[in-house]
Amino acid sequence: MARVLVADDEPMIRAGVRAVLSTDPDIEVVAEAADGREAVELVRLHRPDVAVLDVRMPRTNGIDAAAEIGRIAPATGVIMLTTFGEDDYILRALGCGAAGFLIKSGEPEELVAGVRAVAGGAAYLSPKVTARVVAHLASGGAGDRAGRRAAAREKVAGLTPREREVLSLLGGGLTNGQIARRLHVVEGTVKAHVSSVLSRLGVENRAAAAVVAHEAGVTPARTAENG
Repeated sequence: MARVLVADDEPMIRAGVRAVLSTDPDIEVVAEAADGREAVELVRLHRPDVAVLDVRMPRTNGIDAAAEIGRIAPATGVIMLTTFGEDDYILRALGCGAAGFLIKSGEPEELVAGVRAVAGGAAYLSPKVTARVVAHLASGGAGDRAGRRAAAREKVAGLTPREREVLSLLGGGLTNGQIARRLHVVEGTVKAHVSSVLSRLGVENRAAAAVVAHEAGVTPARTAENG
């Protein structure tokens, strides 16, 4: 059972998120918060598996709340809810260790898939969010875009064949357990590969590694297994 905290300053959004998550019998919303400061305190109290945070909230915004949650409850995965036009916030959240990014106007199935993935220790980037992040990174011009892609490919080239395979599946949103089944290895082996991949790529979390995977063009198509 994945235990979830939902934080948004709009009651209707919180109710909608709770309603969507309630469709999955393996997900339980254990707390709701109306601002980032309250979210941090409720995470401290309930220690949920996943915290779903709106980016813009009063008192403490979602970015700062995500950073604080990472300090006080590193086992709690953070999913950021964003809207179009908040690309800078997405990039800041990525730097704060958020593991998931979803667009508020996205499909309900993405919310459930994202919570399940992050609860399982994976990263989950909505395809729309990934496209926005990559587009934002590419905004400096074709030369910069080509340079970043070349840099990403160079980093990936330094991985072993198995690590590249793990990165590809990680970038596709698969959990460690799903990767283990796909590669016919034990989950502990996957965890070791993921740690090595993060170290070799020079990134701090799976979401950042997923962005590298997308820029390098090594992510697989999404399948029913990672939904």
